[in-house]
Amino acid sequence: MKIKEQLQNTLEAAGKLSLVEDEQIRKVLLELAAQARAGADKVIESNKKDLERMDPKDPKYDRLKLTHERIEGIASDIENVAGLTSPVGKVLKETERPNGLKIKKVTVPFGVIGIIYEARPNVTFDVFALCLKSGNACVLKGGSDAIDSNTAIVAIIKNVLRKFDMDENTVTLLPADREETNEMLRARGYIDLIIPRGSQGLINFVRDNASIPVIETGAGICHTYFDEYGDAEKGREIIYNAKTRRPSVCNALDCLVIHKSRLGELAKFVEKLKEDQVVIYADERSFPEISMAYPGNLLFPATEESFGTEFLSLKMSVKTIDSFDEAIKHINTYSSKHSEAIISEDKGRIETFRKMIDASSVYSNASTAYTDGAQFGLGAEIGISTQKLHARGPMALEELTSYKWIIEGNGQVRPK
Repeated sequence: MKIKEQLQNTLEAAGKLSLVEDEQIRKVLLELAAQARAGADKVIESNKKDLERMDPKDPKYDRLKLTHERIEGIASDIENVAGLTSPVGKVLKETERPNGLKIKKVTVPFGVIGIIYEARPNVTFDVFALCLKSGNACVLKGGSDAIDSNTAIVAIIKNVLRKFDMDENTVTLLPADREETNEMLRARGYIDLIIPRGSQGLINFVRDNASIPVIETGAGICHTYFDEYGDAEKGREIIYNAKTRRPSVCNALDCLVIHKSRLGELAKFVEKLKEDQVVIYADERSFPEISMAYPGNLLFPATEESFGTEFLSLKMSVKTIDSFDEAIKHINTYSSKHSEAIISEDKGRIETFRKMIDASSVYSNASTAYTDGAQFGLGAEIGISTQKLHARGPMALEELTSYKWIIEGNGQVRPK
């Protein structure tokens, strides 16, 4: 089937969704969670085919990999989404004009949402669940790295839709070829919004070539600033968690910024990282402090490229600063506006950091690993927006709606 035919079918399916009650959607999602668990073995078998084509040392390998534990987590997220309140039909504003016109501003679905993503098959489940709950159909364009995984997952979704007599074109998986990507980016009239999820290169390509509105879910170049008033034990655990929990995801720590007054404790702060074989690129002042207790094969002098880099692996940089103001300047210079953190017991510093740091999520005394839709109580996420237009930070149900004005009259006509 040609891509335009597929997109037309999805567009028609999106129109039908406007008549589906939220209770029906809830039942579909609960059944999908059950079928995700039941079909886990088949999905994992397909996933193994994808994994066999990828070098295990590739940072994408961990994102690509599906396990029973991860599928259980995905199923739980789908159930969470099912139980959330529908974002559609909310009255945002209501007024009655002097002429008797009653005007409401009401949330509505976008219609058809296109997602372009790389080696992240979990996105296939997450995106469908969020799109369906918010009344949207979705067009999925996964990368060739995950084609077998995505095909198996979409087959499960379509089976569930058919079981509930819903249009299976509510979800469409396009081929993984680049030609389909280009056609998708120009599909005005068929797709209302495109959200890219993946590398900065992918995001730049989509933004520069799309003729459809795009929400950027940008790269995560994340910093943690250890202030002169920071608690050493809190900092040690936060640094370790932010770097090692899942180093291949966008909320992982990339650069530790440390006040010069705490350099004497730096070796203790990073000591735990050697358990996970974390490679550190240390600047001139921090290098000798770390070298006293850190393996030489894991420690290297930092270069300019060490800062402003999203490592997506067990690597990080360390930058020494002389003042709080310098820390703010360094982070805002190299940040991708994703997630930034401060470790400090000074309430004034924390408040200033919150105001001055330009990022979608700003932390104090906590790991940036929490930047996640489920962790924010959103059920799941479709991506983390680093832009400021329409949505910012983890995007879930509310961010997948627009609004329209409903005007109720009783014969009013506007005077000439």
